[in-house]
Amino acid sequence: MALIQVNFISQSLMRTVPIQVILPVDKITFPGMPERGEKPFKTLYLLHGIFGNYTDWVSGTNIQRWAEEKNLAVVMPSGENGFYVDRAEEHNFYGEFIGKELVEITRKMFPLSRKRDDTFIAGLSMGGYGALRNGLKYHETFGCVAGLSSAMIAEGIEKRTDDVPFFIESRTYAESLFGNLDEMAQSDKNPAWLAKQLVKEGADIPALYLTCGTSDSLLEPNREFVKLLESLNIPVTYVESEGAHEWDFWNRSIKNVLDWLPLEGDNQGINSGNIGN
Repeated sequence: MALIQVNFISQSLMRTVPIQVILPVDKITFPGMPERGEKPFKTLYLLHGIFGNYTDWVSGTNIQRWAEEKNLAVVMPSGENGFYVDRAEEHNFYGEFIGKELVEITRKMFPLSRKRDDTFIAGLSMGGYGALRNGLKYHETFGCVAGLSSAMIAEGIEKRTDDVPFFIESRTYAESLFGNLDEMAQSDKNPAWLAKQLVKEGADIPALYLTCGTSDSLLEPNREFVKLLESLNIPVTYVESEGAHEWDFWNRSIKNVLDWLPLEGDNQGINSGNIGN
């Protein structure tokens, strides 16, 4: 297994940014074992939640081991606390970075498949929102989109005030991300609006997977988003299971996501955890 940290200059963000990449290129094969051969990897772009960074998924879950087993490349960027949307006044085009630039530059750097059907995006909490927003906005890039405990905060966001104890719930913070809150719900910063637009356009919508814990405060917003998708006749796999807004739930859930994705079923070779056929 190769676990790689990369720093590169992003034109979308106008600064040097870090990413972490899981690339299962170094498995050992013994006589009689099947070899994968030299072919591009299917790729998952995996987004962290608020207060996190590009190291969260590797430190918080078993994604490294499971990606190796399934010969899946995983690219993990940092999103700061910005919900992975574009903020032009700061030249922080995070949506463009996630949905376009990151995909293009990692395909230049690594042996990744350029096929839409081999390119996936997922995330947790804030990253779930970012995965849904950018997976739908850049639907021609991503074949599958998954949101874990997604922070579906667009509904009612225009009612926010600054009379709250925690800054991430404040109106000022929301305006810094989404601009005019009265207009946000009817813009491409809202996954629900994007879903409606794609149906109107007759677009090829990515396969969707959503999951949320039954003790999570975000459960109802996720249920409402699923109801919207179903009302639009957009196929969605939705899973509720016991859990809260925490890593034990996300560790279980990302394994389920990998099982849902159209990945290589067989593991060729032995990796650093001595896991193989």
